[in-house]
Amino acid sequence: MERITIDVVSDVVCPWCYLGKARLELAIAEVQDEIGVDINWRPYRLNPDYPLEGVDQKTMLEQKLGGAERVAQAHKTLTDLGREVGINFDFQAIKIGPNTLDAHRLIQWAMIEDRDKADSVVTALFKANFEEGRNVGDHAVLLDIAEKAGLDRAVIASLLASDADRDLVIAEIDAAQKMGVNGVPFFIFDQQYAVSGAQTPDVLAGALRDIAKAKAEARAGLN
Repeated sequence: MERITIDVVSDVVCPWCYLGKARLELAIAEVQDEIGVDINWRPYRLNPDYPLEGVDQKTMLEQKLGGAERVAQAHKTLTDLGREVGINFDFQAIKIGPNTLDAHRLIQWAMIEDRDKADSVVTALFKANFEEGRNVGDHAVLLDIAEKAGLDRAVIASLLASDADRDLVIAEIDAAQKMGVNGVPFFIFDQQYAVSGAQTPDVLAGALRDIAKAKAEARAGLN
């Protein structure tokens, strides 16, 4: 069985990233008997200028998208697409547009422990923001998510209170942008092949199969 590593560049306040995660999981389930997949979560910030306390979500979104009507249209599209993959978007519940730097630091620390914990943290962050309307820039929310994912609450509290890995996260985002990532979600397969956007499960499964086939053929050519 071939193994493929996917680096997923995303932000936890990006609804298309939440959709992309769910679609990727469906694609992986489709090929699980043929291909092994390892996922690394990579940071991106849609709103790097937001203050640490966050902003009024409704006001900022209407400014960004050009009015309440356009926001409503976007939310309806996403709600319909989300329902297809088991996401219950509740955009009305989101009051605070958060600064996501600390959320990305938490993902980074979960990744150091293991990929399963990181996946749990990422899922919980998306769910907290988009389905529960919780502020994922709030340390209390982040600590609850960390603890439920199996991380040591006291250790994470100490890290969040410090500047640990802030520069690392920002440098990783800068590196991704220099590499050409200017929108998320962005999927990098085996550090060679890129797929941009929340593609459908069949497209992602097809990409996995194509890359696995190419790897197998390359290996056969060496023998």
